[in-house]
This record gives sequence, structure tokens and C-alpha cells, in this order.
Amino acid sequence: MRGSATRNNTMWFWIFTGPFVIGLLVFSYLPILWSLVLSFFSAQNTVTPTDFVGLQNYVDMLTDRNFISALGTFTVFAIFIVPLTFVLSLGLALLVNQVKVARAFFRSVFFLPTACSYVVASLIWKLSIFNGVRFGLANTVLGWFGIDQIAWLSTVAPPWFWLPIVTVRLWLQLGFYMILFIAGLQRINPTLYEAAYVDGAKPGWQVFRFITWPQLRATSVAVLLLNLIAAYQAFDEFYNLIGADANFARPPLVYLYKVSLGNIQDLGHGSAGALILAVVIMLLTLLQSKIFGFGKAND
Repeated sequence: MRGSATRNNTMWFWIFTGPFVIGLLVFSYLPILWSLVLSFFSAQNTVTPTDFVGLQNYVDMLTDRNFISALGTFTVFAIFIVPLTFVLSLGLALLVNQVKVARAFFRSVFFLPTACSYVVASLIWKLSIFNGVRFGLANTVLGWFGIDQIAWLSTVAPPWFWLPIVTVRLWLQLGFYMILFIAGLQRINPTLYEAAYVDGAKPGWQVFRFITWPQLRATSVAVLLLNLIAAYQAFDEFYNLIGADANFARPPLVYLYKVSLGNIQDLGHGSAGALILAVVIMLLTLLQSKIFGFGKAND
């Protein structure tokens, strides 16, 4: 009877998980494996290559000025988006966590943009807010103060295009990281604050610096790691706001999309660039987790 029950449980396990496992293999692991294979072949306008080129695709991508420039674009984007997201989401979490009335409502309000499509949000930013004509919201506000209208998405000196790109990403992801910080705040033992008040600590900066911030170390590192990886994977806002041909602001995924699926249709070089990008993300993630001590127990 026990063996029959075990076989029955195993059968139901695979019935429920089988479709997900098959989907993961077909749509994730097999494409990754085939991309690795393609990266060692000359694969232009074909997914079944025959000409083996070894590491030449990797050498070409590492010496490609456009690919290096795309990595530089990511660096600038990360410099903007990672600190701003971290500080603003932490600030929102602290404010919402202090609310005594309608706390769930404010959580929902700030989290709601996370459910919005990146494509839809980018088009709203492009067509309604930063569309570069005097009827756009941003230029309308500037007009109230007598400031000339700005072509937000095409002006490179000064680089005003960063404002719509960064703000749309902030609007879309702040709520998600706010929820992570709120979860971290609720894990802090209230007796720590009571002991701090007994010892004479003043509410505000002292309590945050010596109690809240150290207890949020694991959450903070997780937010930084997730935010950095998400910045490396930026695609929708760049593609929909300024397009794939804008050399002044083209992140790695947009450039790899153009190489692999654009007019060039070079899947060999595109696959090599994608794997290089994956290695860069992995190394930066490991370095960041090493620096901030991700996974270590709180002191």
C-alpha cells in the first residue's frame, strides 16, 4: 500500500509540474544551449550553421566599437537608475510602513505601476509627456515658466534623453523594490526599537542608522543585485523611446537585437554577444555580492 501511494504521489507530482518543466526546457534551456552552439559558427541568415569559426565571433564582439559603446550606455544607465531606485524605494518603504491608516491602500497605489507593460509606459512617456512638441506635458510645464520647448528624445547636448528613459523605469519599478524593503522592515524585531529608546536613542536618524539600516543589509544587497541585473536587461524603454538606431543611447540588448534580428541577421555574432553579456552580469553580480556580503548572517 505504501509503495502504491508513493507511485500515486509521484504521478500527480509530474502531472502538475510536467508542463512547467517542459516549457522551461523548450523555451529557456534549449535556446540557451543552441545559442552557445551558434556562437561558435558563422550563422548569418540561418539557425542551422555549418561553418565552424571557433572563438572568432567572441573576438569580433569584444573588438566591436558599437558593442563596447552599448556596454558604456549600460554603465551610464546603471549610474542613474541603481542609486535612484534604491534611495527612493527605501524612502517610500519607510513612509508607507509608518502609515497607520489605509496602509494597504498606499502599498497598492505605489505597487500598481509594476503591473503596467514597459511598452505601454514607454509609449505614454514618448507620446504624451516627453514628445518634444509644445503640447507635451513636460514642455507645457516649461512653457508656464517661459522656458523654450525641448526635443527630449533627440537632444544629445545636453543629453536630455536620459530624463524620460530614467523616469519611466523609476515609475515602473519603484513599487516592486518598495515591497521588498517593506518586507525587510517588518522582519525587524520591535524589541530592538524599544531597547534603543530605553537607552536614549532619538527617533529618526539615530534609530535608522543604528537599528533599521543594519537589519536591512540582506534586503539592501538583494535590491542592489536585482536592480543591477534589471538595468543590464534594459530593452523596452530604449527601443520604444529612441529606437534601435540611436547610437548615442543603445544598451547591449538593443544592439544584440539589431545584430541578430535586424537587417544583419547575424545569429553567430549575436549569440556570442549575448553570452558575453551573460558572463559580465554574472561576474558583476558575484563581485557585488562579495563586496556587500550577500548571504552572510547579520552582525
